[in-house]
Amino acid sequence: MRPYVILNAAMTLDGKIATATGSSEISGEEDLRRVHELRRECDAIMVGINTVLADDPRLTVHRVDAAPGDNPVRVVVDSMARTPPHFRVLNDEAPTVIGVSESAPPERVAELRKRAEVVVAGTRRVDLHLLLERLHGMGIERLMLEGGSTLNYSMLTGGLVDEVRVCIAPMIVGGRDARTLVDGEGIDEMADAIRLELKRSYTLGEDLIVEYTVKG
Repeated sequence: MRPYVILNAAMTLDGKIATATGSSEISGEEDLRRVHELRRECDAIMVGINTVLADDPRLTVHRVDAAPGDNPVRVVVDSMARTPPHFRVLNDEAPTVIGVSESAPPERVAELRKRAEVVVAGTRRVDLHLLLERLHGMGIERLMLEGGSTLNYSMLTGGLVDEVRVCIAPMIVGGRDARTLVDGEGIDEMADAIRLELKRSYTLGEDLIVEYTVKG
């Protein structure tokens, strides 16, 4: 058993979620409110360690009306326990779960345990299937995945995503080193691509929102 997972992201028309320098201000104000409404509806929000290190995010509900109890549990996939103890994801605004591997340095794991619940899953890298199973055991039934691109790839190819919701902004940035919605090793044959079914699409301000279910 695992939570129902919704991958949510904002990207430019050419599929970039950030420039090569890390700039990622893509969504319009209306979409930012949509994102925070979705956060409020979910039990947890998951990001990878690269997103944490790049953005120092709060991962809370703060762009729409919300009570402190509306904040989802924050989940960080952090194989080597690199989350800095002073970062905002470890503040007291919401509970935090850090998924680490057995290879994480014990002293860093011990430091994180002072501020978050640490789940050890996997030998060298976090075993995402096992982590999601543990999260489900904690009562998390609906999880919002906010990437980045490497974690998106791992979750999708692992069959761990149920829905994909993407804000497409009317912007083009290009760049071979810019982050795309999904990176990773990639799939060799188009016939093996992960298939989606369109649920709905609509405009929100200047942005286009598309929502898909992932075919089994």
